[in-house]
Amino acid sequence: MYCSSLSEFAVLGFELGYSMENPNSLVLWEAQFGDFANGAQVMFDQFLSSGEAKWLRQTGLVVLLPHGYDGQGPEHSSARLERFLQMSDDNPFVIPEMEPTLRKQIQECNWQIHREFRKPLIVTAPKNLLRHKDCKSNLSEFDDVEGHLGFDKQGTRFKRLIKDRNDHKQVEEGINRLILCSGKVYYELDEERKKSKRGDVAICRVEQLCPFPYDLIQRELKRYPNAEIVWCQEEPMNMGAYSYISPRLFTAMKALGRGSFEDIKYVGRAPSAATATGFLSVHVQEQSELVKKALPPKPIKFP
Repeated sequence: MYCSSLSEFAVLGFELGYSMENPNSLVLWEAQFGDFANGAQVMFDQFLSSGEAKWLRQTGLVVLLPHGYDGQGPEHSSARLERFLQMSDDNPFVIPEMEPTLRKQIQECNWQIHREFRKPLIVTAPKNLLRHKDCKSNLSEFDDVEGHLGFDKQGTRFKRLIKDRNDHKQVEEGINRLILCSGKVYYELDEERKKSKRGDVAICRVEQLCPFPYDLIQRELKRYPNAEIVWCQEEPMNMGAYSYISPRLFTAMKALGRGSFEDIKYVGRAPSAATATGFLSVHVQEQSELVKKALPPKPIKFP
């Protein structure tokens, strides 16, 4: 048995080099908690996010970072995904070419999902969904690309955006609120929606934050023409995906003539210096209030 030093900086640097020297290998670096990536921030800034732009060096390194607010305190809640999104090099005010056969958006972005060419992949995922009774999928849920053989029955494609769980039509004028979210907060929102019997609320999950899925977001905006638009997250306003999502969501809305930036309603924790509270009772109260704020009977005030 050999115990290596507890240095995220050193270990991530080793895995990064290994992924470059062995381009056909699937190289993964997983943190016990996403917060531990803090100790490797120099590697992310200097090499992983910008290595291709600076030195034309590609890497397919996969970074797995547990992320989610479970009441475990400020050192075990957040992978600081806002830092990775901030390092993304896409223009938030320009909708790129979204034609899947051209693949310009995914080629030009510095972060990536699995493709034939190498780009680093950051996966932030909550631990508690491994045990959640509702976090499961049928094969039919893995493909929603119209025209693909069996697209409405089964498939093996990753969904950049998961539609509302209810069987909504192509246009649903009776939906008054569209909540966009990502991560485990969806299950808490859905449970509260069931309790309050809010059939006028749709909840969509943005599974791929970057590159931003403009085409699928616009598909859902067209589906719910009368809905107020809400971004809901667990993180404080100055953290999480809000600062990345909001300008891109506005760009998608603007192209459809769908309101202004003020029409994007924010639901989440207030700005904070710390990622999370250190008291479980406070966490439970914050989480409960957050979910209820997303589902009031009256329109939500900006922000």
